[in-house]
Amino acid sequence: MTSDLPLAGITVVELGDSASAPFAGKILAELGAEVWKVERPTGDSARGWGPSTWQGSGAAFHALNRGKRCLRIDIKDPDQLATLHELIAARADVFIHNLRPGSAARYGLDADSLRATKPELVHAEVGAFGHTGPMNTLPGYDPLMQAFSGIMSITGEEGQAPVRAGVSIVDFGTGMWAVIGILAALFRRQLQHRGATVNSSLLETAIAWMTVGIANYTADGAIGGRHGSGVAFIVPHRAYEAADGHLVISCANDALFARLCEALDHPEWATDPRFATNAARLTHRDAIDHLIGDRIAAAPRAHWQNILQSAGIPVAPTQNTAEIVTHEQTRALQILGTPTPDEIPLVGLPLSFDGKRPPPLPAARAIGADNHLLEQVLKNGEE
Repeated sequence: MTSDLPLAGITVVELGDSASAPFAGKILAELGAEVWKVERPTGDSARGWGPSTWQGSGAAFHALNRGKRCLRIDIKDPDQLATLHELIAARADVFIHNLRPGSAARYGLDADSLRATKPELVHAEVGAFGHTGPMNTLPGYDPLMQAFSGIMSITGEEGQAPVRAGVSIVDFGTGMWAVIGILAALFRRQLQHRGATVNSSLLETAIAWMTVGIANYTADGAIGGRHGSGVAFIVPHRAYEAADGHLVISCANDALFARLCEALDHPEWATDPRFATNAARLTHRDAIDHLIGDRIAAAPRAHWQNILQSAGIPVAPTQNTAEIVTHEQTRALQILGTPTPDEIPLVGLPLSFDGKRPPPLPAARAIGADNHLLEQVLKNGEE
């Protein structure tokens, strides 16, 4: 039940569009908060995203906006903007937005304006290039940040065009960082009775994902490169092609590598000076990858999965979306859920409390579906 969840009793007003701020709002809703989603008259951009749709809106919108009350408010209209300010003043513990740079202050929705009259408000801004610096007024999106931060420089195959990660890691990561900041601010508010201004941004998130790569550069000037499905600092740690598809083999230390060599019937590789240590394998990456690849190619994925898993070696097949959705491990985790039988199953919160995952959120609402409720709440001060 919602009342059993950690954020029960917390009210969030989310003026979010697209992915990052709505993802933060979704997480907060799954943690038990009451979330009021504010959309412009034409609706959240994600309502029009494809290729898949459900009940007239992009499937992405449903994935990011379940469990929220939906309001249609035109902040360019003074009366409607005043209503939004009234909602924040009367009900909000948290206000989160990802308005274009400069827009929040124009409408009195910036942290200084809102916290001047409500000091205990947690104001969370999800930005693009960050809240300061020479580029802080520029707009930005996930692919731009994967490019600008250097992520694309180490993603894909060497000698090929830059490649972005297939999922919006920067958008979703920024939403997660915003939630972490909001939770920390709420905890401090409970102790010190004061709110906070929380800033997160796409660029800062992307730079954070470059933590190890930047450490390598500051240590010895190595700018990194592309290693396909592998990584710069561990070998073997990549996908190899079996007779019927690819599987990833991961040996993060020399003991695991020796065990892999035994499982592949080539124990001599573990004592070969070229491969005996991870440092040596990094130097001779192509040689050991070629040897392992030739061995893996001789049999199907299932054959190697059985052998390697029995030997305690981390291994996994490269699966498509249909395969992961239907896999028995996914079903056992019950991370896909639906509030009613006529809704599509969507991914829930990847957390459990006392062994129980929060229940699936109610379906995403139509634009302005709860405007009538807002009028009632503001008039009566209660639901």
